[in-house]
Amino acid sequence: MDRLQTPASTRVQDLAPHHDEMAGWRHHIHRHPELAFAEHKTSDLVADKLTQWGYEVTRGIGQTGLVAQLRVGQGNKRLGLRADMDALPMQEQTGLPYASIVPGCMHACGHDGHTTMLLGAARHLAATRRFSGTLNLIFQPAEERGFDSGAKAMMADGLFERFPCDMVFAMHNHPGAPQGNLLMRPGPFLAAGDRVFITITGMGGHAGRPHLAVDPLVAAAAIVMALQTVVSRNVDPGESAVVTVGRLRSGDALNVIPGEAEIGISVRSFSAAVRALLRERITTLVNATAEGYGTKAEIRYVEGYPVLENDAAAVALAGEVAVELVGADRADLEFPKMMGSEDFAYMLQFCPGALVRIGNGPSDGSRGLHNARYDFHDGNLTVGAAFWSRLAERFLV
Repeated sequence: MDRLQTPASTRVQDLAPHHDEMAGWRHHIHRHPELAFAEHKTSDLVADKLTQWGYEVTRGIGQTGLVAQLRVGQGNKRLGLRADMDALPMQEQTGLPYASIVPGCMHACGHDGHTTMLLGAARHLAATRRFSGTLNLIFQPAEERGFDSGAKAMMADGLFERFPCDMVFAMHNHPGAPQGNLLMRPGPFLAAGDRVFITITGMGGHAGRPHLAVDPLVAAAAIVMALQTVVSRNVDPGESAVVTVGRLRSGDALNVIPGEAEIGISVRSFSAAVRALLRERITTLVNATAEGYGTKAEIRYVEGYPVLENDAAAVALAGEVAVELVGADRADLEFPKMMGSEDFAYMLQFCPGALVRIGNGPSDGSRGLHNARYDFHDGNLTVGAAFWSRLAERFLV
């Protein structure tokens, strides 16, 4: 019989007896969310459990991040598994019994579930020890920051120099896909995400005497409309890009022409060339339009996360494990690219690996990621923990 089909490889049902306890961990983390680089209590909880299970825990990597290491046998291969821990600055509206008790803060992206899945695998692997090599569990802060994030901070603290890995993997839930399905693709998977902060300066005045003022709001409105042509008229239709204006602010009183207007933009792309083109066109268009309206533009262009590129060999390995674990009909190895961004991309620039998505069940949009009614599906706790365990058993031989 194939060794991988024997009980020596973890199955979802092997984690089932621990489901309720794992759900309790997640609900506790969900009830006590913490923002980027403030994940002190979450980090404490994670470190305490990992220490109890026999891991060597190193804290303070990327501020509130930590790495737990377990060596078993004589194997020389090294595997990294990463989970993110931070929450979002949002007011929860789920009405759940374990809803956030922290005003203006909630786990609206499932990082409570990601952390719990990896904790569940950590306990199982420490108990069974059916691998030979070095297992590095990476619990990362500040994924939601958008720039100067937790992955970048951990890399700056020498993550892979101190804890070398031959491959590294991460998992993120995916509302809208059937619960427990495993989704991945080789090559570009998630987009680069940049942010643009623009201040348009004019000259304020009386609403009844617009000829004596220079209206920055009119200029800002023209800029917003002009930006809609950047992708449609400058980017090759065969490429993918998004320019979204998410913020337009100016003035308070209806009888006052304000002196300034603010514009905030999210920019997404999948290639370095398109990313550079978007920056050039946005900068040129904003300056020219502002000047045409007699105003002045100040632009702060912040490059965020890079394109997330999955290694083909890592996806092949993860795909084999996914098919074995949940079946070929529930494992999609050619899932479409997405315009979301993930700072795990920084880790993949230094170590081959892959991001895997796990279906979170049906979503009508109002329960999607970064929504006040979102909640992670507890059914994924055993699936995710089993996937991590089986992947470690397969890789560390």
